[in-house]
Amino acid sequence: MVGTNLQIAWRFIVSRKRSMAMTLLGIVFGIAFFIVTQAQTTGFAKFFERTILGTNGAIRISDRFQNTGGVNSSGNADERFDLQVPESTRYVEGIDYPDRLGKAILAYDEVKGVSEILEGRATLSTGVRTQAAQTLGIRLRDHLMVSDLADQIIFGSLEDFDSDRSGLLLGHRLAERLNLRPGDKVDLVGPSESLRLRVSAIFETGISEIDKRRVYLDLATARSFFRKPSGGAVFQVGLHSPSQAPQIAAQMQAALGHRVVSWQEREKVWLDVFKVLRFSSAVTVSTIILLSGLGMFNVFALMVMEKTRDVAILRSMGFTRSDVARIFLFQGGIVLFSGAFLGCFLGALATYGIS
Repeated sequence: MVGTNLQIAWRFIVSRKRSMAMTLLGIVFGIAFFIVTQAQTTGFAKFFERTILGTNGAIRISDRFQNTGGVNSSGNADERFDLQVPESTRYVEGIDYPDRLGKAILAYDEVKGVSEILEGRATLSTGVRTQAAQTLGIRLRDHLMVSDLADQIIFGSLEDFDSDRSGLLLGHRLAERLNLRPGDKVDLVGPSESLRLRVSAIFETGISEIDKRRVYLDLATARSFFRKPSGGAVFQVGLHSPSQAPQIAAQMQAALGHRVVSWQEREKVWLDVFKVLRFSSAVTVSTIILLSGLGMFNVFALMVMEKTRDVAILRSMGFTRSDVARIFLFQGGIVLFSGAFLGCFLGALATYGIS
């Protein structure tokens, strides 16, 4: 009997090809749009997270802090009173003992690497053009443990940078603005002196704000240029499981006495933006799917009203009320599952094409 019901349901669908096709297309495109929008927003978020982790690391450790406060006592022995001074935090710029702190950080099982970085501001000059730059002094081998710098190189080589103390790694957009290529000379101009450097390689992270202003140079060269023989640095920490960064950062801050910031806290604004985008796109496309469903309901309601004569014939042939209801349910199920399957296929195909 089920086979007969399916055959009759299929005949009903075929008899109204135009309305069924419109209903089917509404479901197909609604589901396809939902898949594409969710895939796009999720893909952008994953790309952003991967780029941030590969560029700025899972954890940043910077200024040392001291908690100030306590109890002040006044009066004589008989009339003594205590005044509670509220606690506050006093920050001291930079890291004073980087070697000791680095060893303490590496003692954590979750840590896979630590890179000492000296940050500063300077200007790059070719004699014709100048651009402000964010200058980062690094030890290359340490930094490769906590970043994707090796995969971000598009021109030149890291071997040249590692073997040349006057080598420079340049962001792709910054190199375009200054019209520089690997092997070219450029002046790094600071507040007190200038330094002649050679472009060893050009990198591209995919984030324009980084690519248009960031440069890397050797840590010892940076300390000499900025006249900071010790201290003033920050640590970039790589983790085996970056998703656990907030918990590990809280443990480190309590144990090490330095400000420790996870990548989730550092990029909170952008992560919230991606959440809002995913939610808004889901609501918008879900509304489209809902309207398609209402359209399908309307088509089937009209069909039931038009098929009164056919229903009477079926009843006279021995079909029960449940059999007739099952025919229309099969009809809706065929359209729904066909639309869902085709929509998923179209959404996957469109997502693959876009990617």
